[in-house]
Amino acid sequence: MSAAPLAIALSAAATVIAEVIAGRNLDQALAAARLEGATRAAAQNLAYGALRRYGRGDSLLARLIEKPLTDPVLRGLLLAALHRIAERPADAHTTVDQAVRAAAGMARGKFKGLVNGVLRNFLRRQAELEAAADTDDVARLMHPRWWLDRLITAYPRDWQMIAAAANAHPPMCLRVNRRQDDAAGYVAALQAADIAARALDDTAVLLEKPVAIERLPGFGVGRVSVQDWGAQHAARLLDVQDGMRVLDACAAPGGKTCHLLEACDLDLLALEADAGRAARIGENLARLQLSASVKVADCRQLSSWWDGRPFDRMLVDAPCSASGVVRRHPDIKWLRRPRDVANFALVQAEILDALWQALAPGGKMLYCTCSVFPEENKEQVAAFATRHADAESSPLATAGNENNEWQLLPDAEHDGFFYALLHKAA
Repeated sequence: MSAAPLAIALSAAATVIAEVIAGRNLDQALAAARLEGATRAAAQNLAYGALRRYGRGDSLLARLIEKPLTDPVLRGLLLAALHRIAERPADAHTTVDQAVRAAAGMARGKFKGLVNGVLRNFLRRQAELEAAADTDDVARLMHPRWWLDRLITAYPRDWQMIAAAANAHPPMCLRVNRRQDDAAGYVAALQAADIAARALDDTAVLLEKPVAIERLPGFGVGRVSVQDWGAQHAARLLDVQDGMRVLDACAAPGGKTCHLLEACDLDLLALEADAGRAARIGENLARLQLSASVKVADCRQLSSWWDGRPFDRMLVDAPCSASGVVRRHPDIKWLRRPRDVANFALVQAEILDALWQALAPGGKMLYCTCSVFPEENKEQVAAFATRHADAESSPLATAGNENNEWQLLPDAEHDGFFYALLHKAA
């Protein structure tokens, strides 16, 4: 990236970061910035990286600046610059120079001296400051204190590994449409397109490095979709068979809906409460040449969408804290509050209780979240079982897992997910 575009990208990222710190969703902040092309890509990379490292950047700034920063965009610029220095140490002086140029366009240039002084002071004292930051878990692991405390309680052996995985760049995994190909065949097609990849199972393919979807052979005609491997387990675990009546209760953007239909011929209803997100289900169905009924409705309000015919299978990918996918959404760590987890748990319980009424006797419901917090997962399932005497746990069809519940922790191959299969007594 040339000098001038870097200054522009730093300036744009600073505004996005400031909006997120003020409470705005990262995707919304990026959309509002109306960036295009290389500038958007560079600013997005800076914003994502700075927010992943926010706990550390915030700690470093506290040691570099005596008085609190009152200008949020200035703070965002410094955080973006510190992130780029960490990612590209060989370009540190270029980063400082371009951050100063970016500051020249802010508040009539009155922050130029401050930005220059803070960043050059950081370079002089970097070893000392980094060592000090490593003594604080919030700075070292780049998560809020309350979040780390929950991980320590739930995973006393693995909490640091979970936090580290949440700070890594996410893997790009593909789901091959089994109606058109399989993983081995698609890996060969990727190799022919000079894209390194390996098969994880019969339909999942992990790319060595992320690529633009336009480079994926056959993407436009439905040969393959982008879907994390952890999410791909849902279709297999639900145990669907041809002809079944199936409900995907929280379906947007439609990845699991489409995966189920790639596996079997089903009478499938996909529900989504948000009309904009529901439209994406239709787009994915069309690209993959699949058919399902799509309705915009709150799945808890049965009278607004259910015709009274019971379902043989239900997929309940419930709204959650998304604590298992924060490397894809780094703003979540800093926007969430402890009370949010309890609020999500209440909504999850309402969804389960409502949908259970529409499940046929002998039917199965797969409950899943992209969370690692037990309150939303195993504790939620246990509480549900105490409220419903006709609910029984069913073994999950997973290799190496003999339990009725499965907590996947984020790693190099997949995000964090939870699955539990519930059987309704006949």
